[in-house]
Amino acid sequence: DSDHAFGGFMVEVGWADGAAWGARNDEFFAHYNAGTLDLPAYVDFATSAWRRRPLTEALAMRQRFMVEVMKPALRPEAIELVERHRAAGDLIALVTATNEFVTAPIAEAFGIEHLIAVQLARDAEGR
Repeated sequence: DSDHAFGGFMVEVGWADGAAWGARNDEFFAHYNAGTLDLPAYVDFATSAWRRRPLTEALAMRQRFMVEVMKPALRPEAIELVERHRAAGDLIALVTATNEFVTAPIAEAFGIEHLIAVQLARDAEGR
């Protein structure tokens, strides 16, 4: 799950406290898997580490996450499946409960134009 991985990455780079973040992230992940996730509470938690940073720093860290974590995890068979659907003329969409800050570059990596994800409210600085 990209959102869970992004949280782990926030710990790895020192933007979140490892023990506290990991325990809370794992708790939310268990609720997600059980179908009992409190989405607003999770979004507040999951975005807290990077939303306190200037937007340029958060975007740079998101790019680093894509390079170091997500791109190596993109399985060739998944890319091939998307390409088969594209070749067949199918509408391709990425639909996720993860926020668009995390998932937009993943959709881009697959060449997917349509993304349905949690849209985050932004402040004047774009955070």
